[in-house]
Formats: sequence, structure tokens, C-alpha cells
Amino acid sequence: MRLSLLLSLVITFGSGNCLSCPSLLAEESGASTQETRPRETRPSWYLGRQIAPTMSADGAEWLIRKSRVREEQPRKLLEALQIKRGQQVCDFGCGNGYHTLPLAREVGPRGKVFAVDIQQEMLDLLDARAQPRGLENIEPVLATLTDPKLPRRQLDMVLMVDVYHELFQPPVILQAIHASLNEKGRIVLVEFREEDPAVPIRPLHKMSQSQVMKEICANHFKLVGQFDGLPWQHVLFFARDDSPLPEKQLVPWQSEESAQAAPSTTKESSAETAVDKQEN
Repeated sequence: MRLSLLLSLVITFGSGNCLSCPSLLAEESGASTQETRPRETRPSWYLGRQIAPTMSADGAEWLIRKSRVREEQPRKLLEALQIKRGQQVCDFGCGNGYHTLPLAREVGPRGKVFAVDIQQEMLDLLDARAQPRGLENIEPVLATLTDPKLPRRQLDMVLMVDVYHELFQPPVILQAIHASLNEKGRIVLVEFREEDPAVPIRPLHKMSQSQVMKEICANHFKLVGQFDGLPWQHVLFFARDDSPLPEKQLVPWQSEESAQAAPSTTKESSAETAVDKQEN
């Protein structure tokens, strides 16, 4: 009886948490741990998509593996984001700060990065990496599964890298993000391409463009840009549906082979054409 009750409360996590999971390679070797949380409140599907499991802070070192530079090209992503000095941005699911530290350098001392995670261990690891680098414009935020604790109408950007597909309750979090963005603020989703069988990530940790569009646009957002220049990932930019930023039509992703076979269809390949530059 005791054992069955205990087992009914145990949930297995993947890498980070529902806010800080790294990409899961098809041949994963990361560690996993167990935590307890109310099983009955966790949805397993959202709008036809199975919600992926997540991992614990034990896998934090995997988030800063050297091969990630080749696999995800973070510098190219950073350029596509077109961040300005003095902006206030959020690294949602920051983990140990793989993207947080570059964001902090980009916004400069007058800007701020809200580093959101649901595990204090991850925030402690982030702090240990930020302090020696003299980055004092990072504000750690210990969130809950349903409340990211973001400021209202203040953020210029919310970045989610390999995170959204594991959110505990997507509509609840998207509502909170919607409330946190300023008039021209953007939410940027980076997800591994489900359409590309060559991407060596487990299917549960991939998302198609169409699925991302269905879920995000169902929660009062509109597409305002995209960037298709990363090796394995989609990058889609959304704004509040009442934002003055112009809505864009999605350009379906094509493999290099398909693009060469259909030269009339062009793929967005630079930050300049991926999304309109923000006004100061």
C-alpha cells in the first residue's frame, strides 16, 4: 500500500526541468532523477501533441557541452535575435546559463536579463558562472510550474530554447508571457525540426512549424518573423496579437535538397530578413 502510494506520486524528469531541458539526442546518455509532484494535474497532451518529459539539474553539464556550438550555432542565433543595448529580456528555462550569459553581454549594463528556472540548483549554477565574468545585470527568477513570475508589460523579448515542448501547462505559461511583453515585445521559440529526419533528436523532443503555429497562435500571439539558418532548429518570432508589429506569413521549412530542386522558393537565411528590426 505504501509502495503503491509512493509510486503514484513519482514523476520522472528529463534534463533541467520543464523550464530548462536541453535537447535530447536520439542516443541520450544524460542522467535522470525523480521528483514528486501532483500527477493528476499534469496534462500529457496539448492540441494533439504529447508533452515531453524533462530532466533534473544533474544533467546541467550536458547543457554546456562543447558539441552544442556545432549542433546549434548559438552565435548565429544571437545575431538573429537582434537584441539592443538597454533592453530587458528573459531567458525562459535558463538552466545553468548557456544562453543567459551571452544575452547579458548583448543588453549591456543598462539592460537586464530575467533568468527563469524552476530549480534553485540551476540558478545557483548560473550564478557561479556569471559572477566570475562580472555580469551583474542578470536577475534570477525561481519560477513555479505554472507561474514564471515575470514583470508585467516590461519585456522586449522572451527566449525559449528547446523548452516550450516540455512546458507543464502551455496555455497558462503563454498567458503569463503575453502579460509580460511590452507593446513590441517578442517571444522567440527555438525547437528542433520535426520535419527533418536527419536531426538526431528523439521525436518527442521535436516540433514542426505547423504545430508551433497552432499552439502559439491559439493563445493570442501572431507570427512576426522567422529564421531558418540554424542546422537543426526552427526559430519563430511571435508578438502579442494586439502588437503594432506586422504579421508575417510562415515560410515552410525546406531541406537543402528540396530548396535546390525548387529555386523559386527562397529560405530566410539572414537575421536582416528573418524579422523586422525593432525601433528604438
